[in-house]
Amino acid sequence: MRAIIPVAGIGTRLRPFTHTLPKVLVNVAGKPILGHILDALIVQDVDEVTIITGYKGDLVEQYVTSNYNLQTTFVEQSEMLGLGHAIWCARESLADEPVLIILGDTVFDVDLGILKTSQFSSLGVKTVDDPRRFGVVMKDGAFVSRLVEKPETPVSNLAIVGLYYIAHPHLLKDCLSEIIDRDLRTKGEYQLTDALQMMVDRGEKFTTFDVDGWHDCGKPETLLETNRFLLNNRPSSASPAGCVIVPPVHIDPSAIVEHSVIGPNATVSKGAVVRNSIVRDSIISDFASVSDITIESSIIGENAQISGKFASINIGDASIVRLSQ
Repeated sequence: MRAIIPVAGIGTRLRPFTHTLPKVLVNVAGKPILGHILDALIVQDVDEVTIITGYKGDLVEQYVTSNYNLQTTFVEQSEMLGLGHAIWCARESLADEPVLIILGDTVFDVDLGILKTSQFSSLGVKTVDDPRRFGVVMKDGAFVSRLVEKPETPVSNLAIVGLYYIAHPHLLKDCLSEIIDRDLRTKGEYQLTDALQMMVDRGEKFTTFDVDGWHDCGKPETLLETNRFLLNNRPSSASPAGCVIVPPVHIDPSAIVEHSVIGPNATVSKGAVVRNSIVRDSIISDFASVSDITIESSIIGENAQISGKFASINIGDASIVRLSQ
């Protein structure tokens, strides 16, 4: 199966980290968001991937080609005109075989095996309290009857969570092309939801599948939530000498941790240094340095340095912060 992953977004909600990195390369639980997505897809026997890049796309391509032996096609979305436009940019990947579309800021935990034998297209959904932030589906029996993008007046609480199984990609390609040709926009953008509705109107049957293990990485607070989830589902790292480890934690083998308390829910990534500190519910990114400090609910960017006394801080890559005791 081929997967299509749009990752062109700028990631404004994750600034300052996305000033220097594309959103999908921000670290969570010891590796970039995109790495967790690709790992999950490989387990699901996906062997071909189309990645739609944009902002800092060269870094995305470099990461994937350096770390994964996948048959990968990179397509650039030169203008941010919506998710529908992004998939249209990759229309050459919409061929005869079914495809899976997965959003690049979503870490998922769901068995996709049932889709491989399905004759119908299907959308991953989750019941949410506030559907106004999502595309939602309305159903008539087992099948989707209507899709609405971010309804101002809630019509359904079944949110589309960013997993789309398309049984007939040619029809999606035709519908996307019509939306682009006719300049049919919703909220100023070409929406994938509108193309899917057009498919329904033309007779395509969509089922839904529940995705309880859906974790958004689009904001600092949700990134930390996803870090907690991933750490709780893997073995904790060994305890460095002279340190106290409160599971769950991830400490990369190349990290240096001395005279510190790490955890719970803490990630210390590749090449990071932590000395004389307490780190709880936080992400210390690659090659960052943390010393003589207590941090909680914090994200420290790549190559950043922080020392002193503080409670909670998010600092971007290559920053230096020294706080008085």
